[in-house]
Amino acid sequence: MPYALFDHDKQIDQAFPTEKQAWEHALISGLIFDVPVADEAPGQVIPAGYHMKQIPGDGEVCEPAPEWKLPNEIS
Repeated sequence: MPYALFDHDKQIDQAFPTEKQAWEHALISGLIFDVPVADEAPGQVIPAGYHMKQIPGDGEVCEPAPEWKLPNEIS
């Protein structure tokens, strides 16, 4: 199943085949500034409400909502 970054219930990045690829793309795209690591001290490393989750489907990749823009794409 593919993974994508969500802000609460809204998908904000494209889906990727693995969770690792989804985190890497979110980091490279500037959606997040650090990747959370399970064994590190607790703290907010991604914006509140952001989370990675699996998307149901048979390998189908979902695109983010068309009205969602990266900060540098806002006009």
